[in-house]
Amino acid sequence: MQSIQLRSRVNEDGIINLQVPLELANHELDVVIVYQLVEVRTEEKLANDLGYPPDFFEKTAGAWQGEPLVRGEQDKCDERQWDVL
Repeated sequence: MQSIQLRSRVNEDGIINLQVPLELANHELDVVIVYQLVEVRTEEKLANDLGYPPDFFEKTAGAWQGEPLVRGEQDKCDERQWDVL
């Protein structure tokens, strides 16, 4: 099984156009649709729009002067089954 991920828009009639690679032309396919609504982003906000002073990030980026930060030991993560996608 192969998968193709794409983003497309459904038109006002509920129709979505699906374009697949040309090597699939003239082949029969089983197609499964899994959808997730896309969050529409509005205009990008500046730092002062979010309540930060205009030069906050320029003044604070790289400013840590304490002891070096060290990442501690990590627990073993769960085993993932990637072949089921």
